[in-house]
Amino acid sequence: MLEGKNVVIGVTGGIAVYKSVEIVSRLKKLGADVYVIMTKSATEFVKPMTFQSLSHNPVVVEMFGRAQYWDVEHISLADKADLMLIAPATANIVGKIANGIADDMLSTTVMATQAPVVLCPAMNVNMYSNSIFQDNLSYLREKDYKIIEADAGYLACGYEGRGRLSKPLEIVETSIAYLLAPEEDLNDRKVLITAGGTMEALDPVRYLGNHSSGKMGYALARIAQARGADVTLISAPTTLNDPKGVKKIEVRTAAEMEEMVLKYKAEQDIIIMAAAVADYRPKDYSDNKIKKESGDLVIRLERTEDILAKLGKDKDNQILVGFAAESDNLVENAKDKLARKNADLIVANDITSADTGFAADNNKVIIISKDREVDIPKASKLEVAKQIIDQICEMILNN
Repeated sequence: MLEGKNVVIGVTGGIAVYKSVEIVSRLKKLGADVYVIMTKSATEFVKPMTFQSLSHNPVVVEMFGRAQYWDVEHISLADKADLMLIAPATANIVGKIANGIADDMLSTTVMATQAPVVLCPAMNVNMYSNSIFQDNLSYLREKDYKIIEADAGYLACGYEGRGRLSKPLEIVETSIAYLLAPEEDLNDRKVLITAGGTMEALDPVRYLGNHSSGKMGYALARIAQARGADVTLISAPTTLNDPKGVKKIEVRTAAEMEEMVLKYKAEQDIIIMAAAVADYRPKDYSDNKIKKESGDLVIRLERTEDILAKLGKDKDNQILVGFAAESDNLVENAKDKLARKNADLIVANDITSADTGFAADNNKVIIISKDREVDIPKASKLEVAKQIIDQICEMILNN
């Protein structure tokens, strides 16, 4: 996925350094060229050889050590970077960057790079809540630095609260979104995205559901947020990490999803209905667990509201995107859905494919509008999400 991309990772001195090892490993496995700069304090927690073995590149620590490259080293790495990622980012390095201090290899490289810089803070909860640190973060956000906020939980110092480095997988997925979508062409746009598969309760134990994992909707949320949008994600239950920088609203049923979508729809510029919403729900709910009997069980179903059709009927200068998961006549059914639901785009995918679609990490879709079809070959769901957002942005420019 990241072949040809150069990621420079800054590692500063904190106990969360051990998570940086996994971040480097994950990025390398995705095909990125990874270069690591460590502060002297970071080497007290993990030795440079660990990162060198994983990245297959020399690790830089000393500002005036022996250069690994023929040119000025911090300029070489600054120019090479498609993305700079600092994880963990201590209060010290955040303070340096915010105040223009460049007194070691990492801070100097950050000062010299033109690439997006992503900061992943990790520290004691009281340091994290300190007003000076928070002012520094706010200032850097204004300067277009990207912040992956720390998680809350039990900290190595023994305290409970916010300050724990975000999960390595979440840092990597968010970083990929910034790599795939470096331009912020959705600034000042509000985007609502639905994700996951709704659950319609039959009794306290059972429900009717579907195979949706939510991965496509979450990928869309990450890409839209990376491109500057104010994103609201309305999600049915999933096992996925919450996308950073996104307002997430949890729902379970089709009725709950309808309620939340209609509540927030008026303020949105773009609505993307990526969730697999149940078409039917049990007509009768049993307060007690339904017991197994010798005969067959008959469950009466009733229709749920068609949220996409309702949005299309009441659309007001919004771009409305729907999804069509089909097992046959893919394009024909998607075009019919586009017309019936008064959508601007329909993303059609074939659910019979074993390695794309539901629960898979990859997808293969056809993006259909009133005047054209764009075929997106098999790719990661983040890459497919980028292509979908590209089509939306093009539609905005042409209107």
